[in-house]
Amino acid sequence: MIHEPTSHSAMSAWRFRSSAATHPGAVRTHNEDSYVNRPDIGLWAVADGAGGHQAGDVASRIITDTLRAISPGLGAPQLLAEVRRLLASAHDALRMEAARRGRHAMLVSTIVVLLVRDHHYACLWAGDSRTYLLRGGRFRQLTRDHSLVQELFDAGAISAAEAARHPSANIITHGIGADELALDKVTDRLCAGDRFLLCSDGLFKTLPERELADLLATDADTSADRLMLAALEQRADDNVTAVTIEVLADDLNASPDRTQVVS
Repeated sequence: MIHEPTSHSAMSAWRFRSSAATHPGAVRTHNEDSYVNRPDIGLWAVADGAGGHQAGDVASRIITDTLRAISPGLGAPQLLAEVRRLLASAHDALRMEAARRGRHAMLVSTIVVLLVRDHHYACLWAGDSRTYLLRGGRFRQLTRDHSLVQELFDAGAISAAEAARHPSANIITHGIGADELALDKVTDRLCAGDRFLLCSDGLFKTLPERELADLLATDADTSADRLMLAALEQRADDNVTAVTIEVLADDLNASPDRTQVVS
């Protein structure tokens, strides 16, 4: 078990309290998840490596190591552009490593990244690792899974109940290191008291959304641990990673900066 609580002032007028935890799960012995917890620069991420026998842990670690190297002091547009550039670099690195390992090798990982600057946030993702937001008592998923099951559900081919137990639930349609790099993005304004959860599918496929929301609302220094331990109590059969972020009040109600997070 790895856990890391952090409280830090980011490069803005407010503060964040974040925590992170990861575990192989109750069944697996190998952890292919990885995360980034950088409240000092307003950046958090979760990566879930795919294709375990082909070193999914290497794939996720290459991505998060690349993101951890991001330079401090970047403004909103520069930060988002740099994250995109680094993810493209990691994508190329994974494809090169797969080619080096042989024709049938595959090094692919999901990624979900949360960035904050200038009273706004941006979320980028590829695959089925998720970001949730708890705001004013409402808990909602910000990301939309890039997965075969999501496509079947959107097409009306399966119900929500069928999607939850579908045998192809582990098949993603986009990822870092896959044939083509495709990132989705959502942006919005931050509010004091916002709580974000970034997680791998081992968490949200084990715990219902109501429990995710309740645990996210607990002490921000320990909420990631609580989420992980709750999943282990339910015998999570996949790796489990949670990164939680609380937006502290400070000066959030002041006039917003002119710069926004933009593509």
